[in-house]
Amino acid sequence: MSFPDLCAHISTFLDSLRVKAGCQLVLAYSGGVDSEVLAFGLAEYAKQHSEFRYQLIYVHHGLSPNADDWAQHCLTRGSFYGLPVTVEHVTLHLGSRVSVEAEARRARYLAIEQHLGADDYLLTAHHEDDQLETILLALKRGQGPKGLAAMGQIQPLAKGTQVRPLLDVSRSQIEAFAKAQGLVHIEDESNQDDKFDRNFLRLEIIPRLKSRWPSIATTASRSAFLCAEQQALVNEVVGEHLPQWLTKATFSQQTVLNLEGFAAQTPRWQSLLLRGFIESQGFALPSLVQLNQIIYQLLSAKEDAKVQIRIGDCELRRFANQLYVSSFMPPNKFIKTRIVIPHDSLNPLIRGESDSLCIALPQGGPLQLRLSSSGPRLRLPMSDEVVSVRYQLPGQLRCHPHYRSRGRELKKLLQESAVPPWLRGQLGFLFYGEQLVMAQGLWIEKAFCVAGDGVGIVFG
Repeated sequence: MSFPDLCAHISTFLDSLRVKAGCQLVLAYSGGVDSEVLAFGLAEYAKQHSEFRYQLIYVHHGLSPNADDWAQHCLTRGSFYGLPVTVEHVTLHLGSRVSVEAEARRARYLAIEQHLGADDYLLTAHHEDDQLETILLALKRGQGPKGLAAMGQIQPLAKGTQVRPLLDVSRSQIEAFAKAQGLVHIEDESNQDDKFDRNFLRLEIIPRLKSRWPSIATTASRSAFLCAEQQALVNEVVGEHLPQWLTKATFSQQTVLNLEGFAAQTPRWQSLLLRGFIESQGFALPSLVQLNQIIYQLLSAKEDAKVQIRIGDCELRRFANQLYVSSFMPPNKFIKTRIVIPHDSLNPLIRGESDSLCIALPQGGPLQLRLSSSGPRLRLPMSDEVVSVRYQLPGQLRCHPHYRSRGRELKKLLQESAVPPWLRGQLGFLFYGEQLVMAQGLWIEKAFCVAGDGVGIVFG
């Protein structure tokens, strides 16, 4: 490709996006040959389109002793292109079972996305050979159409949209263009380390594939496109049916999967619904083996069994014939069971100087109190009553909620209120002295309710 051809290629692609005036085009800029070529093309585009904002972002991972020099290279080249450059320093959280590649990618996107608005675009310099690597890695992992769809040219992010203008351009074309234009770029020494899967494919496997089938990157990209079409159709069908399986949990109000009738579905539909639910809640999809194990436990465990499955950073639990998915939280061994609330904190509410009050607590949600003269409400504390919040009360404690004619054991009441067992330790109970007066968000003790139209306290 000659100079005007590749720049025209980038320009035509960016024009097709119909970017709104005033929006920002952000380039993930590493200083490698691919991002250098894209930076060059973006700079040429910027000369003709002053209605947009532009930014190059270099992410400093701290993995290489040359990272400081690379950051300086990006700053220097950005000045040459007339485009602003931001250097973002990130800290990687590595462990024995953590992929350096995956963690660096996660940190990189988090650092870059904070610069994006809803209508902004993130440009990355992925090309046709990168696509082939991604497809081969998906095959290695045994992924289905979603994984084999690999990278799309246009994909939504949490904020903004990611675009890949060079996805249909080969590595050899990019390198030839960079050489013809005399573009200066860096060489990351880790690219020669074949212990990383992508490098192994790039250095050992893909050259041999291309020597036998020169157009394999192009044809593999075509397969990825067809897989993406199939996956889009699956998503549409699941999207039409999934909402009828979703509901709000009574206590936590989080979205859960209703398992009523789930066992009667075909295995294929069970898999699709479960995948759709997990993905709709923002978590990574489990493997096929993990998915089958989840379904087996959901369907085979006894009704009163505690089904709890951890998959990566998420946890799935079954309660009251509903499936919950949430981020994994290690057990807190230092939970306080009693927290005294000074009267000074409550005085604005007691004196009527404020209609509401929010008190931060070390666990669970904040204590949000407000005054009310209607509905079930708690009487105000007396000056000599010590007010405290307590947790993890004994299940046999006798309580008398305002809505019941008779009292009952706490354990039974929490079951009645559909409070999942794993959330009960976070539930706060308000005490006046040694008397339970309110269960957070659930009930007021009948003996402490305000009668008539008097002013009292309610949660929320």
